[in-house]
Amino acid sequence: MAASSQPPVSGAADPSGVYAEDLALYREKFRRRLPASLDELHGPTRGTVDLPLHIAWSGMTSYDLEKPRQRMGLYRTVLHEGLHDDLPLYLNRDLLVQLWPVLRTLVGRTVRTVWEDTFPQLAARARAAA
Repeated sequence: MAASSQPPVSGAADPSGVYAEDLALYREKFRRRLPASLDELHGPTRGTVDLPLHIAWSGMTSYDLEKPRQRMGLYRTVLHEGLHDDLPLYLNRDLLVQLWPVLRTLVGRTVRTVWEDTFPQLAARARAAA
């Protein structure tokens, strides 16, 4: 029987620890972007928002906050691609908390975990909505 020519699949049990280290760095990337408090998020709640290309580099750049799908798309994009100084400009505390139960299902696990670990009120809002 011939040995497999495929490399082993990386996972949490990776003996070299490379996967775990990469995941820790990925989490830290999002952690560094977070505001100190959700109260810092004073972004718009109405109208049209135009994102700069460093945030919306691969799709829509203009979002109408009156349209639920576009509002959700804006928040998803900013959570994934926005830098520390972008978050207060484009995210609104009350709107984020309101959207979180659905939004948390649209963002990646790392983004969701970092936000909920840092801001327990988001995790509580998700549990309350379930």
